[in-house]
Amino acid sequence: METAELIEILNREGRLLADAAAEAGADAPVPTCPDWRVRDLLEHLGRVHLWATRYVAEGLMERVPLPAAPELDEAGLVAWYRDSHRALVETLTGADPELKSFTFLPAPAALEFWARRQAHETAVHRVDAEAARGGDFSPFSPEFAADGVDELLVGFHALDRSRVRTETPRTLRVRATDQDAVWTIRLSDDVPRVERDGTGTADCEFRGAAGDLYLALWNRLPITTLSVTGDEELATLWRERSGI
Repeated sequence: METAELIEILNREGRLLADAAAEAGADAPVPTCPDWRVRDLLEHLGRVHLWATRYVAEGLMERVPLPAAPELDEAGLVAWYRDSHRALVETLTGADPELKSFTFLPAPAALEFWARRQAHETAVHRVDAEAARGGDFSPFSPEFAADGVDELLVGFHALDRSRVRTETPRTLRVRATDQDAVWTIRLSDDVPRVERDGTGTADCEFRGAAGDLYLALWNRLPITTLSVTGDEELATLWRERSGI
């Protein structure tokens, strides 16, 4: 996806998140993150936005710690989140396309990385805020959802930190039914190897609309939302060990 489009999505998702959080209230539990309340969600994402803004604004080449969250009442916390989100969107919008900065996933360019990562970080947590509020989740475009699946599988689960591993080599396939997108995940006791194709056999396949795949693979919907064929133990493995 184009960087400008990702920034537009980030802008929309952050606004939806803030609105849902304000409606839910700071003390409302977040069902999709059982240890959190809305206050924790706002503090976490506001800090992440400010952290990302520094990399883009200052061209930082080394990892820096997240800033501290302020101690604010409910109204102040929502306003602080809105300000943090706005600062990030404005910084990304005005950034040099040739930006050089630290990144932690492979990307063609640093600006594209930060726009993509913050768009998906915000989108997933927007779902958390809407879960706390209650009611239906706002939809994603299939293209954006498929991009989020790709970032999760090809990016995060290619890192050493991925815990989705098996003693016996197994193959998991993920297929979007509304996009030309399929991923094959080769599991072993080492880092998963992910390929953007559907060739060969698989021990288990997750199939569904891109939006459902996106939320299920990020553990915001049950895996049973998807069509699961083959070895259901791999579905259990994903549910229990795929958290990022």
